[in-house]
Amino acid sequence: MHPPPLASPPRPPTHPAATRAALLLGTSFALLLALVWAQWTPVIDADGDMSRTTHRWAVDSPAVTQASRILTDWVWDPLTMRLLLGAVAVGLVVRWQAWGTAVWLAVASAVGTIVQQALKSAVGRDRPVWPDPLDSAHYAAFPSGHALTATVAFGLLLWLLHVHGCSRVVWRTAVAVSAVSVAGVGLTRIWLGVHWPTDVLGGWLLGALIVVLAIEAHRRLLSGDPRR
Repeated sequence: MHPPPLASPPRPPTHPAATRAALLLGTSFALLLALVWAQWTPVIDADGDMSRTTHRWAVDSPAVTQASRILTDWVWDPLTMRLLLGAVAVGLVVRWQAWGTAVWLAVASAVGTIVQQALKSAVGRDRPVWPDPLDSAHYAAFPSGHALTATVAFGLLLWLLHVHGCSRVVWRTAVAVSAVSVAGVGLTRIWLGVHWPTDVLGGWLLGALIVVLAIEAHRRLLSGDPRR
């Protein structure tokens, strides 16, 4: 008598919403990347018009410009965002022994950094140049590393709050802070004249795509981890 065949392990159920979100974000970013890389005239002209207008406003508003420098260079800086994720990863290990999720958080942050730096190098887009610059920045322009890193950091942290549970007040506060930070960091980069608007849009789209893919990876790889 032959033994019964071994049952294959159950697969995590598919999430159509996550798949649709990933396809929409991936397609949108790919289209924007193609237009920027090809230097499509309508996109380049729109970037230039918006940037010149914003630069005039920034030059005429020194108080707002100084506040933007502080926010973009210290509060929403990519290093600050990575340190925040690192602190949360340590907290996950210390409080819940959630080694898998802590490593996942670190890997997702590292992937975001590697991808945006690789794209910057590949596209090689020049940043705006002004006779009266208001701030400085390094590396190529597309996509915005500030916008991407903030989107990844706050997106992952919001998901962790949702998974672990929190009060309604905490959740609403976290959503508000995240929305203001992600939108604000992109706007400050444009205001200070160190990024074109499409650089920021590209950072937002790619950052959101990384968040969706990271959450799906966690669900598939760590859904059975009792310490996740």
